[in-house]
Amino acid sequence: MTEIGGYFGLEEFVNKEFYSDLIAVNNARNALLYILKAKNVKKLFIPYYLCDSISKLCSREGYDYEYYHIGENFLPVFDKKLINDEYLYIVNYYGQISNEYMRQQQAKHGNIIIDNVQAFFQKPVDGIDTVYSCRKFFGVPDGGYVSTDKTLEESIPVDISMDRMKHILGRFEGTCSSDYYSDFKKNEDFINNLELRLMSKVTRNILRGIDYLSICQKREENFTFLHEKLKSLNQIKILVPVGPFAYPFFCKNGINIRKKLAEKKIYVATLWPDIASSECSLEKTMADNILPLPCDQRYGKNEMQYILSILIPLLVKQ
Repeated sequence: MTEIGGYFGLEEFVNKEFYSDLIAVNNARNALLYILKAKNVKKLFIPYYLCDSISKLCSREGYDYEYYHIGENFLPVFDKKLINDEYLYIVNYYGQISNEYMRQQQAKHGNIIIDNVQAFFQKPVDGIDTVYSCRKFFGVPDGGYVSTDKTLEESIPVDISMDRMKHILGRFEGTCSSDYYSDFKKNEDFINNLELRLMSKVTRNILRGIDYLSICQKREENFTFLHEKLKSLNQIKILVPVGPFAYPFFCKNGINIRKKLAEKKIYVATLWPDIASSECSLEKTMADNILPLPCDQRYGKNEMQYILSILIPLLVKQ
């Protein structure tokens, strides 16, 4: 018999998750691990242009891996022939890789896994293993989804997220995000080392209360507004994806401009700062100089205009 009476817990939301039909796990890395286990993968080819979390995951779990390069269009530069237990891991940077291209790569290579961590709203292609992240797009402490046709035949416990909410609730209450940045970093470091678990009840509940259509539209509106003003200055050609992650603006002196933006409280992340290999001059240049400008659902035209009012004069001064 469960307890009867007492104080209330968090109310249960009644809407559906965006990917209610996919396998829900506790983060995107473990979404990948689920596929590696279920498909009996032995070796994974991963791009240099990526943080070291995937290589660390492979090392920790005993999977062989090898790096490959990408081009300026974010597409893989890869022509090796895969054998049965080898897979090509393709990262959909900023949602710039189409589902049609993914189908072409599957036809060419056979075994591919798509990383849609930066493309939450881009639906998976039937028959192509795909992973998603939740916390890159929404105010949740963790969470990821797996799209695969193979079920992992082992018991997986449900994760517990109640101790990972401090930075999210603190920012929600309207306090300065910097007050909880250390808590955010602790949570990120903790999540990087999570064992494979199913998504927690807290995270699934929050994901059932989200207005996905509104969020997707707001992100596209903000991205489009920035693109109309910056496309002639952007050193890469980009498309407007569905429900964008961020606006990838490629410029000179990106490290310095990122610092200048931060002085104006415009915080632009440095994605994959640990790329340091001498073999990766292009990838290192991209990591330093592509500014993922915020365009998410928290903001509107006024905030986008403010970003431009600070950024464009900085570009003129170069």
